[in-house]
Amino acid sequence: MTARELRPARLGPADMLKVGAVGLRTRPLRGFLSALGIAIGIAAMVGVVGISASSGAELDRELDKLGTNLLTAQPGTTLFGEDAELPAAAEGMVGRIDAVTASSAIGRVEGADVYRTGRIDEAETNGLATYAARTDLRATTGAELASGTWLNEATNGYPAVVLGSSAAERLGIGRASPEARVLVGGTRFTVIGVLEPAPLAPELDTAALVGWEAAEAELGFGGHPTRIYTRSPNDDVPAVRSALAATANPEAPDEVDVTLPSDALAAQQAADQAFTGLLLGLGAVALLVGGVGVANTMVVSVLERRSEIGLRRSLGATRRQIRDQFLAESLLLSAIGGLGGMLLGAAATGGYALYQGWPTVIPPWAWLGALAAPLVIGGLAGLYPAIRAARLSPTEALAAP
Repeated sequence: MTARELRPARLGPADMLKVGAVGLRTRPLRGFLSALGIAIGIAAMVGVVGISASSGAELDRELDKLGTNLLTAQPGTTLFGEDAELPAAAEGMVGRIDAVTASSAIGRVEGADVYRTGRIDEAETNGLATYAARTDLRATTGAELASGTWLNEATNGYPAVVLGSSAAERLGIGRASPEARVLVGGTRFTVIGVLEPAPLAPELDTAALVGWEAAEAELGFGGHPTRIYTRSPNDDVPAVRSALAATANPEAPDEVDVTLPSDALAAQQAADQAFTGLLLGLGAVALLVGGVGVANTMVVSVLERRSEIGLRRSLGATRRQIRDQFLAESLLLSAIGGLGGMLLGAAATGGYALYQGWPTVIPPWAWLGALAAPLVIGGLAGLYPAIRAARLSPTEALAAP
């Protein structure tokens, strides 16, 4: 026989996968449990990344709709640590800034607590506050109505109130109607509107908003604004921000706090991303545990199949072919778990996003990671058992019980 005829048969990748699949088919339960460990880790990672990305996409969509050009000015503290006060003319002065395209204001009405009925204990305020509101407030802040109507020139001087979303919930009022009434500072007001949650003006969520004139006539409001809202072109926001404090209170600009509400939302998103990093770490731990399970399965498989290894070696299989067989089995096991985990994570992301009304977003790198991570884990987990199987001599393997 020639040297060429004595060479062992070469096995291609497809042949190696078929050989590797034999071990999985003969031990389906053990293979399923090992693949499940990988699937849980991958599903956790894809789900966490997908839900975080979907939440970020919803925030971006919300900001695009509401705008990131809303600035607010409110009283800060004096040099002696006391609460400052904006001048009564502050709103008008701010509205005269060249780049300001819209402005509005609210004013806190002190002592005007809000109750559903007069039988509620005075201490049970539910954390609600009463504000005098301008009729153009909703247009400036981008707040939306859940039901009813907004304050207008006709209702500005009458006992009519618009409730924020949380305020309406705490008062047990589902929607605005002529029959829905609340006590504001001891005066009965008709609920003419209920707002949706206001992301850029969260202080409105727990507010009872009454007309500016009605607040002065019915509740003794002094006319000083406690928060001024402005809109300006995006390019002019930095300039308006730098001039807003000095314009709102020329005598004491240091006593005015100027904020960009969208910055708070961006900070919240950054905090969510940090939390996402923690969850990704937990997913990685789960994936590592799955890899240990695969390694354990492969080690046990080598011990149980020593006679098979010896028979294949005696029939001409090389050490490399034995090693590649067990390595292929480990990779195949991890790939099955990774594919299942990827589908499970995508389904979880889609279901949660649909429930929340968010767009479903899974970054491309998450898909690539879900494909690559199981193969890396499977390769590392199966490497030692594959090498151990390849080192068994035919006589030693066949002599095993």
